[in-house]
Amino acid sequence: MPDLKNAGPAGLNLLTATVAAQKIAAGEITSEALVRDCLERIEARDADVHAWAFLDTDLALAQARACDNEAPRGHLHGVPIGVKDILNTADMPTEYGSKLYAGNQPKSDCATVAALRRAGAVIIGKTVTTEFACPYPTHTLNPHDLKSTPGVSSSGSVAAVADYMIPLSNGTQTGGSVIRPAALCGVYGYKASHDNLDPTGIPMWKSSIDTLGHFARSLADIALMRAALTGDQPASLNLPKDFQPRIGICRTKLWPEAGAENVAMIDTVSAILRDAGAQVDDVDFPANFDEINQAHPILTGADSISVLPEEIIRQLEKVNPWTRDRTEEAKERSNEEVEEARRVAAHTRIDLKQVFENFDLLLTPAAEGEAQTDLAAMPPPSFNSLWTLMYTPCLSLPVFKGPNDMPVGLQIVGAQDRDDFLLALSAWIEKKIIEAIGGLPASL
Repeated sequence: MPDLKNAGPAGLNLLTATVAAQKIAAGEITSEALVRDCLERIEARDADVHAWAFLDTDLALAQARACDNEAPRGHLHGVPIGVKDILNTADMPTEYGSKLYAGNQPKSDCATVAALRRAGAVIIGKTVTTEFACPYPTHTLNPHDLKSTPGVSSSGSVAAVADYMIPLSNGTQTGGSVIRPAALCGVYGYKASHDNLDPTGIPMWKSSIDTLGHFARSLADIALMRAALTGDQPASLNLPKDFQPRIGICRTKLWPEAGAENVAMIDTVSAILRDAGAQVDDVDFPANFDEINQAHPILTGADSISVLPEEIIRQLEKVNPWTRDRTEEAKERSNEEVEEARRVAAHTRIDLKQVFENFDLLLTPAAEGEAQTDLAAMPPPSFNSLWTLMYTPCLSLPVFKGPNDMPVGLQIVGAQDRDDFLLALSAWIEKKIIEAIGGLPASL
């Protein structure tokens, strides 16, 4: 896997958000200098990667200079961030990846963007999203291999972080649009527990399933951005002394879809964590877990047609084929079918809480394997949609690379609303893998 640090200009843009924030607070660097280095990297690389939907250099630098002329306001003071282009921004267009909304200018920030501004972040621009954050691919490419996919709807956000254009970005997940792109692009990806981060003010938000998350190049940065969004202090990444996690290995009926590199990864990590003193066992899921993947498209379809504006419904011939077909399918489903899917999801969440009485975390692949070179493909988020619908927090650790020298992500799933504990568990796992293997990412 190529080291992307030297793929373009390599200055302050290589810093993690945590280090950058510390240096800005200490007066060792300025936000303006950091933002200039990020913009230089974007100028050099984005013609190939296509991560950005909107950039205004003057606006970005003006924000940075304002940060340099005031005392630090929050966790991300002076740190540049990319915002997925389905989140409303008062000073930048929000086009939802659709030509139907070309030039659309919101009147106010959504809650997430407002929180980032309160934390002192510099909103450097809007990152590319697929149309209405659906799985239909767009033009963003994987920085590690420009012939490969970066994942789907949060593609611009993940590519910008992976390519050292910015240290942090946010994303959203309906199926797997945070965890899967993070795995394919070799960065840390965190999907919050459902409604754990405030989605207020995000248009076309599917409230029963859509979930916010973000991308970074360190676990400390994930905790830092989460704290900026919640208004809390960053989560401790340390577990209590002598704490030995109870780890469940997930092999649901979708396990045959795991690539050989995923099988090798789970076997390798299981052995490492057992040697580190953890209790590691396969998980026996209740029978209704087999039904949940059928419920997911039913519920997302029902939510979609309830939030898509009427002018879009009337112009389905102008949107991408996936959205068009899924909308038509959803319109044909009965209320009884939708309510049954809601019942299955609710009951399965209750069953999953019982599973977490015996385990602190669950391990599973974060994607089907390495990134595909078929840029038009839309593989199902087989290892993600279950957890999105279960409302659990998830994190993708970029600790391995596969036979084609491309990233392979390890997904860590925690109990609902125990997000800070999930981050600490992830840090423990990462440490034990490094102690056993050495430098990361390790080959499978």
